[in-house]
Amino acid sequence: MTETVPALPVLSTITMAREGRLLRMTLSRPEALNAINLALHDDLAEAMWFAQVDTGSDVILLTGAGRAFSAGGDLGHIERNARNPHLFDHETRVAKRIVSTLLDIDKPVVCRLNGHAVGLGATLALLCDVIFAAEGAKIGDPHVGLGLVAGDGGAVIWAQRIGLTRAKEYLLTGDLLTASKAAEIGLINHCVPLEELDARVDAFCARLLGGATGAIRATKILTNIELKRLATALMDAGIAYESVSVRSADHLEGIQALKEKRPPKFTGR
Repeated sequence: MTETVPALPVLSTITMAREGRLLRMTLSRPEALNAINLALHDDLAEAMWFAQVDTGSDVILLTGAGRAFSAGGDLGHIERNARNPHLFDHETRVAKRIVSTLLDIDKPVVCRLNGHAVGLGATLALLCDVIFAAEGAKIGDPHVGLGLVAGDGGAVIWAQRIGLTRAKEYLLTGDLLTASKAAEIGLINHCVPLEELDARVDAFCARLLGGATGAIRATKILTNIELKRLATALMDAGIAYESVSVRSADHLEGIQALKEKRPPKFTGR
């Protein structure tokens, strides 16, 4: 009996397409550099859940439309939450769902980092299994630059990729790294010329698709056990700390400074 392949969900901010047994998921707000607003945040949770249970795919490819992978949080959306912090409560639940579901996917998840990945965009990329980035792309988690706690996954994954000392340096300063630097220190796997990105990603995905699917999935499950344990231990506290910081004067100052394109004047409040 032939197994029925589920229909792809139709989402407003993420496009999904099958290429054989490859499921391509593309963040699709190119006019906003794929910045994450409420719609994209909710769609991410739905897309990850579908990818986890989809019987029509063996490899997942995550990328962004246009010039960026994801420029992080949409500023208008961030300000809305800061002015109405009770609205952030919904996103805390969704954020945990995004991280936990992405870690639960037993298929290999490959990231095609076509451009900048910032904040939650960086977390999404780093939670993938293998990352190919285009030269010129930058990656970083500048939560602290907006007076926010990096509580939505950054504290989980950065140290696992580059060690605690380097992770603290980048999370406590919010500095962005070039793709070449990120590859040099092991934050990502490969930095390649943009014109070679598709060929390199396609070749790697084809290799996975031609491999022993059961063995590959079980190996990924094993290597993710510690990541899942850490995420379970850290996400509740991280979301709680970030929820407190959303309500801070420093966060409002960080937003205003970004809008006015000036350095913020934080007070610790």
